[in-house]
Amino acid sequence: MRRKLVVGNWKMHGSRAANALLLSGLKEAGPWSAEVAVCVPFPYITETALALTGSQVSFGAQDCSAREQGAYTGEVSSVMLADVGCRYVIVGHSERRAYHAESDQLVADKAKAALAHGVTPIVCVGETLAEREAGQTELVVKRQLSAVIHTLTHCIGEIVVAYEPVWAIGTGLTASPAQAQAVHAVLRNLLSAATQKAGSMRLLYGGSVKPDNAAELFAQPDIDGGLIGGAALKAADFSAICRAAG
Repeated sequence: MRRKLVVGNWKMHGSRAANALLLSGLKEAGPWSAEVAVCVPFPYITETALALTGSQVSFGAQDCSAREQGAYTGEVSSVMLADVGCRYVIVGHSERRAYHAESDQLVADKAKAALAHGVTPIVCVGETLAEREAGQTELVVKRQLSAVIHTLTHCIGEIVVAYEPVWAIGTGLTASPAQAQAVHAVLRNLLSAATQKAGSMRLLYGGSVKPDNAAELFAQPDIDGGLIGGAALKAADFSAICRAAG
């Protein structure tokens, strides 16, 4: 059995006061049978680590550089993330691909850098509405994940994959459980051709997951939890989603 994983992606939200309240609420709401983590903005990682000491909740970052160190102003390396205790890092989120022109290869290189320093990359893939309407969903997600497979080779079994249909992020739209499962099955099959660990790898769904739809999504055979955006900013909603993963 793959243990469910629920990860909160705070994106560019938060303040010291708001974060303290949210994390306190999460600690009080647990424990859950699922593994739970939050990926927070860089300035709050150390405070988050301290706030979560002794709790069930892990923490991580929302991006990392493909480089280890050097004259790369504004970048944060996976070496640094490992140094402050991050367990996870999100790479290839659709917002990074869209707003920062991140290529499939750059995403793969970031995943490789993270793994090299003991930080588990959560690699995001997903299609836009135009791509879905053109019948290109499978083509797009296979292309995105294939770049990571080819770069990581035998290490591919160590990552987490998150399917996030771009058209369902922050729009209130959600892929139906059947739609989400169909894409997760494609991803699992692709991974199966690359590693014997495919059956134990966790594939998350992200895209307007809420307390009222989480259980049905997580009940699908190839959906092993969620990468949660807006609902992760409210302790009650996020904890309800974590319970749904149980």
